[in-house]
Amino acid sequence: MARSASTTTARVLSIIVIVAGAIMIVAGAVTWFSVQGQLANEKITVSDDAERFAGQPVDGPLTAYTEANVIEKHALDATGGKTYAELGRDDPARQTAMTGSFLRASLFTSVVAFGVAAMAAGIGVVLILLGVALLSLISALASPPRSAVS
Repeated sequence: MARSASTTTARVLSIIVIVAGAIMIVAGAVTWFSVQGQLANEKITVSDDAERFAGQPVDGPLTAYTEANVIEKHALDATGGKTYAELGRDDPARQTAMTGSFLRASLFTSVVAFGVAAMAAGIGVVLILLGVALLSLISALASPPRSAVS
């Protein structure tokens, strides 16, 4: 009887792990597509002077990262190579540096969100695989041993 109760408990835990994995995959996908939609709604395109993705819409992690780097280049060009912290308080280029910094931070936040979404989905896949493996192991242990054929 104890073996049956522990087998039942293990099966329930396996199913909980599988369900948790499915939830993680759905949460990752929802997050990914939500961030992608929000970026697309902004109608940002990668600058023409970007090394990659020039003219493409910013709607994914690679295009967001690329555009953030181009914004940094443009801001540094406009400020003579100085960052916001290096500019004097009365320097008119300080506003440009601040705006560039804000835009870069926003794009990098979306890149991080894409990464978290991918990680959540990946963890979900691992949880499902673990749950299925645990169920297989439980089934193998619960089935009667095969008798040796002499």
